[in-house]
Amino acid sequence: MCGIAGILLAPDAASTRPLRSIVEMTSALRHRGPDGENFWKDADAGIAFGHSRLAVVDLSETGRQPMCSASGRYVITFNGEIYNFHDLRQELEGSGHNFRSTCDTEVVLEAVEHWGLDAALTRFVGMFAFGLWDTKTRTLHLARDRMGKKPIYVAPTRHALVFGSELKAIRCFPDFHPELNLNAASAMLSRGWVPDDSCIWRGVFKLPPGSTLSLTAADFAKARRTGTVRHKVRFWWSLADVATKGRQDPILGSDEELINELDRLLRISVRQRMVADVPLGAFLSGGVDSSTVAALMQAQSQKSVCTFTVAFGERGFDEAPHAAAVARHLGTDHTELHLSPASARDVIPELPHTWDEPFADESQIPTLLVARLARQHVTVALTGDGGDECFAGYARHLMAARANRQHRLSPPLRGSLAAGIGIVARATRHDVFNKLPLSGLIGHALRSDRLERLAQLLVASDQEELYKRLTASSTADLIGHGFRPSSRPAPQLDDLLSRLVYNDMAGYLPGDILVKLDRAGMANGLEGRCPLLDHRVVEFAWRLPSEAMVRHGRGKWLLRQLLHRYVPRRLIDRPKQGFDVPIAVWLRGPLRGWASDLLADMRHSGDGLLDVAKVQTCWRDHIYGKRDHSRDLWAVLMFLAWRSDANRPAVSTSRSRMLEMTGV
Repeated sequence: MCGIAGILLAPDAASTRPLRSIVEMTSALRHRGPDGENFWKDADAGIAFGHSRLAVVDLSETGRQPMCSASGRYVITFNGEIYNFHDLRQELEGSGHNFRSTCDTEVVLEAVEHWGLDAALTRFVGMFAFGLWDTKTRTLHLARDRMGKKPIYVAPTRHALVFGSELKAIRCFPDFHPELNLNAASAMLSRGWVPDDSCIWRGVFKLPPGSTLSLTAADFAKARRTGTVRHKVRFWWSLADVATKGRQDPILGSDEELINELDRLLRISVRQRMVADVPLGAFLSGGVDSSTVAALMQAQSQKSVCTFTVAFGERGFDEAPHAAAVARHLGTDHTELHLSPASARDVIPELPHTWDEPFADESQIPTLLVARLARQHVTVALTGDGGDECFAGYARHLMAARANRQHRLSPPLRGSLAAGIGIVARATRHDVFNKLPLSGLIGHALRSDRLERLAQLLVASDQEELYKRLTASSTADLIGHGFRPSSRPAPQLDDLLSRLVYNDMAGYLPGDILVKLDRAGMANGLEGRCPLLDHRVVEFAWRLPSEAMVRHGRGKWLLRQLLHRYVPRRLIDRPKQGFDVPIAVWLRGPLRGWASDLLADMRHSGDGLLDVAKVQTCWRDHIYGKRDHSRDLWAVLMFLAWRSDANRPAVSTSRSRMLEMTGV
């Protein structure tokens, strides 16, 4: 895993001096690649690449980047891993290609040389984002993996096209002047994260998953004048196509046959992701997804796999005992990190700078800290990310299945049920259940907003209304009048569950889950790998019948059956908990002063986006225990904290150090 950056000058650039900024841009990404920096430029062509390296495969100097192909035609700065590079290398060697290194980056170069860019991309199994320069045609190619695991930001400026793994790099380019994108900010406040098809800075965009952008300097100059740079993006893989074709061509087979096929695919996926020249391990929460990955790793390992988890002191949030039980059964070398309010408070000042864009998934805290813990022992960690999106594991997926059944009832009966649930929800809001001896997840569920959501679903008029209510956000109420995030176009899928799964896989996954993992890992020089998001697994999942996803009131049914082959049911079969943290309690206690200070300055730092009166009402209701507004408040607080951090100057490298860099 690495940090990449690049500059392509427009033909009308006054000089090549801006190319020197590649040093500052790359240095801003040093946390992503602590094992060394390197640069390449062609002043005559107006192009420069930078690379900050985290050495994982081929630790020698032959693996350094930017790297040139054997013929000299292509130059690449590459971030990611190609898991099937051994197979591709053998095929290329059989066609006469010779290799100087043992790394996957050189395989990428020679694959492009041999098959061409588009054909090579379809052969890659992995996660990646890269910049590729064709010296023959003087064309810059940018590419991103199928699921959007690795980030790449693109910014057209007055005299150059610049790109980087994070916005930190782009902010170091002197011709870039950040301006807040109000639509992206409102989307973040509504959802808790900036959608992958948007960016917090106006004029910047993320290359979409499964796409490429190819431009010469002249192409860029023309597209910049007409504002059509983003329109040059081409897709070489489409989740929408996979979803549509998968639902049209479902797999036919018995439960046992489906489990066997999933077992085969995941064993291959896990095995390929265990290839590294550095120590590796896994995050283990004790849930279905991470336990499946850990089990398949241990089943294919000659020694105990290193596993890591976070432990909370608060009742109802601590999954550490479950993780420890799974680790004991599997025989992994297990390490726990006990997370206290003090440790959470200590890490909060790092969050805005680490995530670059405002980000308000509160599980960012334990993810950052477990990555820090893991990095003390390993350089690569496999995770269970993607299981909920691929195999329907979220509460909204179960609600969709239940709502479909409940909508067979008559409208009057549904109305009566909704009224009854509403009474329970109001009692919950008024703290009635806090006085009852409810423990664990039962009490947590009753104190959540799920009861109110269920009541709303019961009175929905049709499938379209059900979908809108299942995907609605309560935080949107805190955004000022006139600011509303736009919706994403989706393929035509017939059933409600498929629409929700697609919405999560196309939106929530690259916008939240993968951003969380990438930034938390890279802040600590740790590479995170996601076997459940192998594109072969994703394509298989879209061909599954709905009853293989949700059955008997449980999500991820097929994945659970597979896991039960490796781990006893008693260790796994419990209500879903997720990577939750007790933010609600902390905001009333140890984080109250920090939150109060940020909210006090809301009128000056909120950019007019927030309805100040509503936010203040939410804050008062929350701290006095009238209602849990922690999710909404965390989004507001993270935006305000990010806005404060964003007003600071970008990190810069001294001019003397820039001039010391040879070849730049």
